[in-house]
Amino acid sequence: MSERFTDALVAANAPLWRAATEHRFARELGADTLPDAAFRRYLVQDFAFVEALVALLGYAVARAPTLTAKRRLASFLAAVTGDETLYFERALAALDVKEAFTAPDRIALGDATERFRALMAAAGERGSYAEILAILVPAEWVYLTWARACPLPGPKRFYLAEWIELHAIPDFAAFVEWLRGELDRAAAAAAPSERERIASLFRTTLELERDFFDAAYVES
Repeated sequence: MSERFTDALVAANAPLWRAATEHRFARELGADTLPDAAFRRYLVQDFAFVEALVALLGYAVARAPTLTAKRRLASFLAAVTGDETLYFERALAALDVKEAFTAPDRIALGDATERFRALMAAAGERGSYAEILAILVPAEWVYLTWARACPLPGPKRFYLAEWIELHAIPDFAAFVEWLRGELDRAAAAAAPSERERIASLFRTTLELERDFFDAAYVES
């Protein structure tokens, strides 16, 4: 049985994959030792990230080759703009930064956030379906991986516990597996030049995930 394309991408970027999925941020989050200040900085930036993610998902829906794929992506888009957005509203209020939710256009973007948003915007506007997947797959797969590694019973602070739960539930795991399958199939049909582009986007996304977690510890 041949190796899956997505597994090969992880293997080719093993140090970056570990840096993102085993990051200090994820370990401290799971152990309930993450300082509120670090999570506050992170969550404000992640809310700004999600705005760009929603746009990228919209492009993915438009470019998906089948109605089944469009439906699956649209369902995830609904979850991000529904339950996850409600989580942001509650968590940002609990962390005393509710203005980030009510006036997201005033968020001072960190360097990693700006680069991530620019990457997603470029892929959405000019990239193929496969290139969009090359960003979505590592971005979501990293979160599934670190969330599943968090020990039980989990943090007592609800905004930490629920953030883990959102990314460890079976529905999210099933979506990530489906996304991987979509990228595996798209890559198999892609020309060598596009496969190289896919690999580059996958690596860049892992770099940005690592940098995004790093930024949580940098006081502005």
